[in-house]
Amino acid sequence: MVVFALAVACLAKEKQPLTDGLITDNVAIKLANDPVVKGGALQVDVKQGVVTLSGQVELEKQKDKAAVVAKKVKGVKQVINNITLRDKNAPR
Repeated sequence: MVVFALAVACLAKEKQPLTDGLITDNVAIKLANDPVVKGGALQVDVKQGVVTLSGQVELEKQKDKAAVVAKKVKGVKQVINNITLRDKNAPR
């Protein structure tokens, strides 16, 4: 009986529609938790499954990895990477 209840709960969760808001949250969480990206300060905008990333990072590899991480999130159809590199000489 417990196994059946868990199976029903899992199926119900899978049928939950992937809204842009849910995709936004999932991408933001993945970026913030990625050890290379460290993307807590990046902005994520989603419209009809198309993710637009913006903000600034220190390194090119962080920018590239952010796009890879975002693309792997369920429901993402395309990633537009508008992340820029921080000017190392600019004051913070």
